[in-house]
Amino acid sequence: MTQLTDAVDLLARVGREAGLDEQTVRVEGQHLAAAVLEQPGPGEAHSLWAGAFDRPASDFFGAVPKGRRYASIPTPMLSTLIAERSARAAGYAQALADVATAACAMPGAGQLSVGKATSVARAQLAAAGVAASHGGEAPTAGLTPPDAGPLTPASPASPATDPASASALSADLLRRAQEQGARVRDMLTSLSAGSQTYQPSPTLPPPPEAGDLGAAAPPPSPAAGGEQPPAAPGAESAATPGVEDEPEPEPEPERSLEELLAELDELIGLERVKAEIHRQVAVLKMDARRQEAGLKVATLTRHLVFVGNPGTGKTTVARLVGGIYRALGLLSKGQLVEVDRSELVAGYLGQTAAKTAEVVGSAHGGVIFIDEAYSLGGDQYGKEAIDTLVKEMEDHRDDLVVIVAGYPDPMAEFIATNPGLESRFRTIIEFEDYTDEELVAIQQHLAGQMDYDVAPEATERFGEILAATPRGPSFGNGRFARNLLEAAIGRHAWRLRDTTEVDLHELRTLQREDFEDRDAVDLSVPPAEDEPADHEAEAPEDGDQPQEPA
Repeated sequence: MTQLTDAVDLLARVGREAGLDEQTVRVEGQHLAAAVLEQPGPGEAHSLWAGAFDRPASDFFGAVPKGRRYASIPTPMLSTLIAERSARAAGYAQALADVATAACAMPGAGQLSVGKATSVARAQLAAAGVAASHGGEAPTAGLTPPDAGPLTPASPASPATDPASASALSADLLRRAQEQGARVRDMLTSLSAGSQTYQPSPTLPPPPEAGDLGAAAPPPSPAAGGEQPPAAPGAESAATPGVEDEPEPEPEPERSLEELLAELDELIGLERVKAEIHRQVAVLKMDARRQEAGLKVATLTRHLVFVGNPGTGKTTVARLVGGIYRALGLLSKGQLVEVDRSELVAGYLGQTAAKTAEVVGSAHGGVIFIDEAYSLGGDQYGKEAIDTLVKEMEDHRDDLVVIVAGYPDPMAEFIATNPGLESRFRTIIEFEDYTDEELVAIQQHLAGQMDYDVAPEATERFGEILAATPRGPSFGNGRFARNLLEAAIGRHAWRLRDTTEVDLHELRTLQREDFEDRDAVDLSVPPAEDEPADHEAEAPEDGDQPQEPA
């Protein structure tokens, strides 16, 4: 059994004990792993993935676009735990981050997997309010004894006390790279040792002993989450006595309307979007005041249409809208469930209605975000999904918000195909492409979140790449900036893999050369996938901002 398989097994156990459906959790972990392995090095991504999970290699290509989202936003199951204010959310985020770590540590995974795993870990941990560099709740903390087969629980991470502890991830990364030398995959295995506190010094301390390579720990980025890989089959359980009796941490308090609006305002660019969201909030607040005064109120639809190119922050804003509506008392939970056609449409007529109803049901109390919604038009399967969606919107109109997104012209045609859609989607918010200056700012923000600095020469190189990149409907915007950053992180680790003495500045700083050889990597954005932008300070979306725009 591979480390990746073990990591997903432990994720499933953590999810089960948190009250989630175990099979759904497994699929979520497999999607996440596929996205990390999407651009491998010497090996074949689909073969690595299929071998780990004993699934057809063809399934990999459907898993990748779903997993890509998790580099910027929390997974659906983590979103559910956060919305329920579950004390298990932090442990589940840690488990997700460890799945990403295990994926990039597979033999054959390439340089880019390092950066992708870092982004995923950051996004999940940040969403759960866990800072990787300061440790976090081990995935196995508080779990009941496993039913079968011993697991090696991660030792509780102790809080970092040194100001430079945020560089622990990078230090461990290079130690592992130095020890393994030839394979980039081993650079990231160090992410599973992130609980060690880094003590700054002119040079790195000696690499860890071989026996430490499998130590479980928090993942690599201040904004992601992960899980600890279990011990190999037959290994003795090293459970910490009394770990089941530790009190569960208090859930994070719900954020206020003012905090959510402040987070919206901090997003880079999107001025027209921010203005429209503020206008919507003002109207809804006035509506509530009129109701309290016994006055009549207009029947307003809360459902929204987001139009724009990929990577412009749509998913990030949708997530904030869910929180804002909850803070206004319009939704009971405020979670975001992001789906596309493949998650709504079944393989046979008659099955789609049940599948769509089930997916929408998971969004009750929050927001369901349907990306590339116009893909539902044009056939009877999609029509069945649309009809079911309209019925769900009516049946649960008091505790469900639907946001559909995609390119402007196709979305206009989509809304016009069904009278039920036209009557419910009256507010259209346009997301404009980012300027070069905004994309540079987004990348700088993302780098800071992952504890990297971008040298001025590297920023200049990124500007040159932007200037030479054609802009069109498929341009990735914030996601393009994030992809380039992830590739640079992988090259940085590779560049320093054999360096025995590295100071803190070298450990943190991405240089111009790390942004070279761009043509060796496919950084294109599939037109059919509107991924999160890293616009969010915690978990981004299809753009790529401090959090991530869609």
